[in-house]
Amino acid sequence: MLPTFPALLPFLLFAFVASITPGPTNILVLSNSARYGFKAALPIVFGACVSAALIVLLVGSGFGQTLSANPGVQQAMKWIGVIWLTSLAWRIFKTPVGPINAATPGRRLGLWGAAGLQWVNPKTWMMALAVVSVFANNTSERTEQVMLLSLVFLLVSLPCLSAWAALGAGSTRLLRSPGALLRFNQCMAIMLLVSVWSCIWI
Repeated sequence: MLPTFPALLPFLLFAFVASITPGPTNILVLSNSARYGFKAALPIVFGACVSAALIVLLVGSGFGQTLSANPGVQQAMKWIGVIWLTSLAWRIFKTPVGPINAATPGRRLGLWGAAGLQWVNPKTWMMALAVVSVFANNTSERTEQVMLLSLVFLLVSLPCLSAWAALGAGSTRLLRSPGALLRFNQCMAIMLLVSVWSCIWI
């Protein structure tokens, strides 16, 4: 049986907490919106949320069982993501900056970059495994349940990440000098490192 609204309430809470709490994606949305503005961060938000929902769908379609049955593969995926995100944090920390200007050219994360980020984000994979393990029943309607959970997660995560984008855009007035922006980027890089490496110990 598909979950009713009261049965969805625990999952809604889970999806909200998973989406709103600091993680690699949230921090990169915050950093990009502070640098380029709220509108420039919207493709990042959309790409990240859709990609995360697709990972939930993929894990629920059977790939999650493969991961659970092969902990070596799961660990390899985790370490690949950690190494990639660590290198990204290092680039953010070391990149020189100029005055903030939304029209200034530069390398932005973008929709496809944010979508790809989710596939190497350990937090996203652990979230997807938790969703399928806890909230999807092994019944004849499992496929429909997983599709519904993926859709609900998408609808919850969009406003959550948008809030991070708004927070970053609102901080722009505090980052008018290159020095302030450099310190901000360095703080974001450190927060990204902490969020990534904390996944190893969970």
